[in-house]
Amino acid sequence: MKKIVLTSVFALGLASAAYAQAAATDFATLDADLSTGISLAEAQTAWPDLTPEAFAAADADGNGELSAAEYDALVASAAPAS
Repeated sequence: MKKIVLTSVFALGLASAAYAQAAATDFATLDADLSTGISLAEAQTAWPDLTPEAFAAADADGNGELSAAEYDALVASAAPAS
């Protein structure tokens, strides 16, 4: 439940410009070190205001990196409501 709340708070806090920048940056581009996971530092290249707490909430398995599925879920949660 805590992760859902933090993810929701993060998603609501994204500015439109930050979302547009992140949406234009795919997983492979952000994975600069080719580790098959996105670190907090790598994620912050797309979302400079991303907090460690919001990153941890998106990191569902708690391994310190976002997998492609976790990244896709983060991007989807940040999408503006239609």
